[in-house]
Amino acid sequence: MRLHLLSSDIPGPERFTYPFCYEPHPLCILAAEEVKREIERIQPTEGKMFGVMVVEAPNSKFGTSKEFLAAYSGLLEGRNDWDYFVPPVFDAQQPDGYFKQKEREISLASHHAPLTSKKMSQDLQLWLFRQYRMLNAYGEVKDLVDIWQDYHCSPRIRNKYPLPPGGTGDCCAPKLLQYAYQHHLKPLCMAEFWWGSSPKSEIRQHGQFYPACRGKCKPILTWMLQGLDIDPNPEEGGFPHLHPEIVYEDEILAVVNKPAGMLSVPGRTEDHSVATWAQQRWLGAMLVHRLDMWTSGLLLVAKNTGVYHHLQRQFEERIIKKKYLAVVEGVPAREHGIIDLPLLCDPINRPRQVVDYEHGKRAITEYRVLRTFDSGSKSITFHSSLFTLLALWPHTGRTHQLRMHCAHPDGLGCPIVGDELYGHKSDRLYLQAQAIAFTHPFTSKWMHFELPVEDGFSSLVTSV
Repeated sequence: MRLHLLSSDIPGPERFTYPFCYEPHPLCILAAEEVKREIERIQPTEGKMFGVMVVEAPNSKFGTSKEFLAAYSGLLEGRNDWDYFVPPVFDAQQPDGYFKQKEREISLASHHAPLTSKKMSQDLQLWLFRQYRMLNAYGEVKDLVDIWQDYHCSPRIRNKYPLPPGGTGDCCAPKLLQYAYQHHLKPLCMAEFWWGSSPKSEIRQHGQFYPACRGKCKPILTWMLQGLDIDPNPEEGGFPHLHPEIVYEDEILAVVNKPAGMLSVPGRTEDHSVATWAQQRWLGAMLVHRLDMWTSGLLLVAKNTGVYHHLQRQFEERIIKKKYLAVVEGVPAREHGIIDLPLLCDPINRPRQVVDYEHGKRAITEYRVLRTFDSGSKSITFHSSLFTLLALWPHTGRTHQLRMHCAHPDGLGCPIVGDELYGHKSDRLYLQAQAIAFTHPFTSKWMHFELPVEDGFSSLVTSV
């Protein structure tokens, strides 16, 4: 078995990890450090997601000591047979196996019969997914096609995506759970981390822990975790009912200051938001634009439909001007510039965005360095010793535009402090929508509002 000793007196958790939103258990952090030593021995040439699972084994050769399993996503250096790591759920890489033989046939057919080749590829993909027979904690078995179609019960989604994306079933979490179930091991906790350089399109930070992907793994893990006692989803636990501050108000509109940690509009499991707060205060009120939950700052509220459409047109015609403040890790190469990187939603890992020069929507951000500073002895855990306070002016309004433009190596290469998706976790996301300017829909007067630097920003910048 691929079990590894974990020498620790740390007690295991009461429940297994909820894999899509979690804090790594201390046992997983220790296991990950062991795996990193093995990775350094292998010295992989490309970035890769790795996973660890701490388990209990009956009649363990290590007695009562904790043990762990390790996995990598996809192939590691073109191989899937590394002794240290659990094997794939199904090995399609055997040179003389059915899959590789059919691949060679399809490659030959593609030159003289492209339509036949396409049909053969689809049939082979369907055959491959049927070989992935996934277990759950009850000992039940279901293949990937049935798992996918049972999870996506909407006919619209099933018609558009009749089969899982390529590579489904080869991520760390399904491999680890499958191996544990096959060998009668009790899963205690699990975590995944990225090792190496980031891919070209998306952003992954070396050594950072990440949740399981939702596009490929959510349907599989929903099945495989059945029968385990799992941590509740932290995103469904409710949030404090914060309230925005009214900065300006007249008969037709309002400008409000949203606190970090408050939704702009209702979420999947949480109704309280700036939008619902505004509707309760002003009948018929509508939010003109949005901010990410953990971004603080100014939002426009229209009190009737006509004003809403007027302000929407101003956004479309780029009349409305917005300014943000951000604290980023590191120091940009230039003090002032324009970032022009096209963005596209990652369909298998929402809400993450990727840079896509072929299909992405153009996104433009202007930035200026306001101040650089050292982290000093600040108690917050940082991943850099130098930081920069930036002013950011978005010329377009794409999802996660500022976060991606700051973090991506083709942008600034300096993630915003506290950005869990594209950088590193901290006590908060240091991004504030500080100023907004627009033409008043009734008076045509140019309106400008600007907040002071938020207390959290001020204390960070002035105390380090």
